[in-house]
Amino acid sequence: MADADMVAEATAKLVLDDVTGEMVSKNELKKRTQKRAKKAATEKARAAAPKDTGANKAKPKPKQEETVTDPDVIFKTGFLDEVFKERPMKPVVTRFPPEPNGYLHIGHAKAICVNFGFARYHGGKTFLRMDDTNPEAEDEKYFMAIEEMVRWLGFTPEKVTYSSDNFQKLYDLAEKLIGLEKAYVCHCNDEEIKAQRGGENHGPRFRCAHADQTVETNLGEFRGMRDGKYKPREAFLRMKQDIEDGNPQMWDLAAYRVLDKPHHRTGSKWRIYPTYDFTHCLCDSFESITHSLCTTEFIQSRVSYEWLNKTLGVYEPMQREYGRLSLTGTVLSKRKIMKLVESGIVRGWDDPRLYTLIGIKRRGVPPGAIVEFVSELGVTTAPSFIQIARFEQTVRRYLERTVPRLMLVLDPVPVVIEDAEELEVDVPFSPKNPEMGSHKLKFTPTVYIDRSDFREVDSKDYFRLAPNKTVGLLQAPYPIKAVSFSKDEATGLVTEIRAVFDKETKKPKTYIQWVPSGSRQVEARIHNSLFKSEKPEDAEGGYLNDLNPESEVIYPNAMIESGFDEVKARAPWPEAAGEDKLGKGGLESVRFQAMRVAYFAMDSVDSTDSKIVLNRIVSLKEDAGKN
Repeated sequence: MADADMVAEATAKLVLDDVTGEMVSKNELKKRTQKRAKKAATEKARAAAPKDTGANKAKPKPKQEETVTDPDVIFKTGFLDEVFKERPMKPVVTRFPPEPNGYLHIGHAKAICVNFGFARYHGGKTFLRMDDTNPEAEDEKYFMAIEEMVRWLGFTPEKVTYSSDNFQKLYDLAEKLIGLEKAYVCHCNDEEIKAQRGGENHGPRFRCAHADQTVETNLGEFRGMRDGKYKPREAFLRMKQDIEDGNPQMWDLAAYRVLDKPHHRTGSKWRIYPTYDFTHCLCDSFESITHSLCTTEFIQSRVSYEWLNKTLGVYEPMQREYGRLSLTGTVLSKRKIMKLVESGIVRGWDDPRLYTLIGIKRRGVPPGAIVEFVSELGVTTAPSFIQIARFEQTVRRYLERTVPRLMLVLDPVPVVIEDAEELEVDVPFSPKNPEMGSHKLKFTPTVYIDRSDFREVDSKDYFRLAPNKTVGLLQAPYPIKAVSFSKDEATGLVTEIRAVFDKETKKPKTYIQWVPSGSRQVEARIHNSLFKSEKPEDAEGGYLNDLNPESEVIYPNAMIESGFDEVKARAPWPEAAGEDKLGKGGLESVRFQAMRVAYFAMDSVDSTDSKIVLNRIVSLKEDAGKN
């Protein structure tokens, strides 16, 4: 109970670190603020120091390469290192035990990385266990989606197991618990149980008369539950724990209940099903789990977890708890996402604006970026409440070094270069990584630029194309100067720009992207935050009143250069995690940086052979605007 109180007290006093986007304790924020202030003062002192103007002035140091987070750092130091030292047992055996009653979200990614990564680092193994003890909520599609996400993140289970495989074994142990006078069949309703646990006024706790039944009576009643004597909620098996303990997880929890629903795997064989509190610790024991790692909302459950294994005399795993991962600015609750789906506000559970793992995958976020994000955040006992911008920052850095560059025009307008001839230019896929290679691209007398890169009236603070103004075209032989333009009188939109090469200007102030005549037309979807605020649930009228009307902006007539075909053929970009070799990955693994626009990936659902649909993964810079 003391551990639970400490965690509850700590999580209630979290404050936002504006720099990292994390929720931390006031003491931690104070330490960080002092450290940053000291660093700023040092830098200020250096800036104020006299500059060396002598002949021996040191040359400026070359810009250092960006350091990549060691994916194993969370296991080498800190909380998880201490967990292993507490029980340095090998081989390490862990498990990831989701309930197959919904799609996984970003918070589950941390649990996957922690459990699989911990075992892998220590040379052990991890079971993917489907905790399928509630047939009323489970579905085959969830079983499949969960395993797919685990493998996509780059982890291979030692075996996929099911709690339901142990139903007979669990039942036998329930009878053993009754024989030990540590379980009884109860017929109380919810209100009566609430009163037994102290009620709303936290009064004295007591047991009902059913707790005094003989072993024979309880066995008879329990077998009656099994054989269909009772309907749902008419009877259930309760563990006889310690009603005087201050921990609610010891107040005679339910072990078995009656459910009138066939099971996905066992059919109609069973009418009673074990609860999480009875099943979880015993399945951990059956699978010889050494370190049962879960989030801190289960810290109070550790007491009942240990009580049940010890009482039944079975092998005892060690449970330890770490802080869960949550994102602000979105919703992760199954119930709330279901409402968004059913209302048609999003396309489905895999909508790129959602933070379900299938939604993040469809959006084009690489699995390696998610693993890197978890490593960067670290693992402690404090919950992490992270802003979406912080997540996107990691994704952006990851993509910057791992994907090729192409030219994409969202809202194309033709530019006729009057003195140009068709020629071929060699364009690198990445100026920073020669190993990505290059591709040939036609430069045609008519090219297409983005409508936002032209102004009818020039101004001093504008550096792109305007009448009698010069701008560079990326990878083109010369800059161009606009000489005239045509408009549609009905819409007021520019329909054509005429230009000439400006061979006198060697280095224009700005370069813009372009695509040649005959380029492929694509649909580009720009996804922004689905909600307007950091806490959608706190909005007046609820989260549905906080929807961002600009959460999806579609450009149906965007154009992309021909290098896209080679990028598609060479996918995945990058080869990492669950997409670790050529051809391993869906269409969403066709990722690239659209120069001056954003990072994009193919949409795996709506793209066809005749129509390419692109999803924006993240912007090039946070809230960046063009000059």
